[in-house]
Amino acid sequence: MLNAHTLPIIWGCIMAFVIFAYVVLDGFDLGVGILFAAERGRAERDIMVNSIAPVWDGNETWLVLGGSGLYGAFPEAYSVILPAVYPLVITMLIGLILRGVAFEFRFRAHTERHRLNWDYGFWFGSVIAAFCQGAILGAVLHGTKVAGGQFAGGPFAWFSAFSVFTGLAVVCGYALLGAAWLVWRTEGGLQLRMRREAARLTVRMLAGILAVSVWTPLLDHAYAVRWFTWPGLAVTGLAPLAVAALAFFLFRALRHGGAVHDSTAFLCALGLFLASFLGLGFSLFPHIIPPGVTIWQAASPVGSQEFLLVGAVVLIPVIIAYNAFAYTIFHGKVDHAAFDH
Repeated sequence: MLNAHTLPIIWGCIMAFVIFAYVVLDGFDLGVGILFAAERGRAERDIMVNSIAPVWDGNETWLVLGGSGLYGAFPEAYSVILPAVYPLVITMLIGLILRGVAFEFRFRAHTERHRLNWDYGFWFGSVIAAFCQGAILGAVLHGTKVAGGQFAGGPFAWFSAFSVFTGLAVVCGYALLGAAWLVWRTEGGLQLRMRREAARLTVRMLAGILAVSVWTPLLDHAYAVRWFTWPGLAVTGLAPLAVAALAFFLFRALRHGGAVHDSTAFLCALGLFLASFLGLGFSLFPHIIPPGVTIWQAASPVGSQEFLLVGAVVLIPVIIAYNAFAYTIFHGKVDHAAFDH
């Protein structure tokens, strides 16, 4: 029965799915751009871009869907969170636009110098977009000042040591996804270097997960209560075991190589993101604006949520089908000319 209690939960799950779908599909895409700093050869960079060429166009669709879903289903959250992180959102969009333009124009550059400039643009846009996404996450976790249902802070309210750290952590995590993707989709010297890069980035990501796990309960007493009292303590205890298991299989896959291990490395990297994402959801629920606004308080009227739900039921499978079709283009490893413009 759809009512004022169940609909916000359903929409909370939809929003969580949309956000994670974006992280999965655009994370390695951004990660490949971040890894441009690790590869100086034109041929290697061409292969890296060709590995994402068939799939990168539709990834930001999930970002648009997430923003529109937040506006329609949780208007109070939209009106509070967006003003709190407007500088980050605007900077992120600039980064995404820059990397999109650079992606297209690097293939049309007439000189090596021009192509290199576009490569720098692709790298810079990827880093900026990834950092802003992580900083937005950190700002939300850190808490938002609310007065009368509106954001009550200043333009730099998002800025804190925690939000900067989470921004850098997401850059590192996306780079890991990009490296694991290239291990799966490439071969030869590039793949070998990406194996080593992925191993180093895994260590850094594990350090980041540990730091955020220690830091988060210190941000607000509610997080500590949820993590360290029963039954939340059971989930808190399982999370490190899941992360340790995923890290073990990831390192094992990177060390052994082979078709199965190459794909396993990428799936394990995604698993680390999933474990972190589930931990985030567990920490926040039922709040959508920490520390005090729940999904029920921020929800739109029942009629609005029902109307939007019909559209989501139709639209989400279409977007999934579109993304799935793009991945059917891949057959085996990617070479220099596979999707060259």
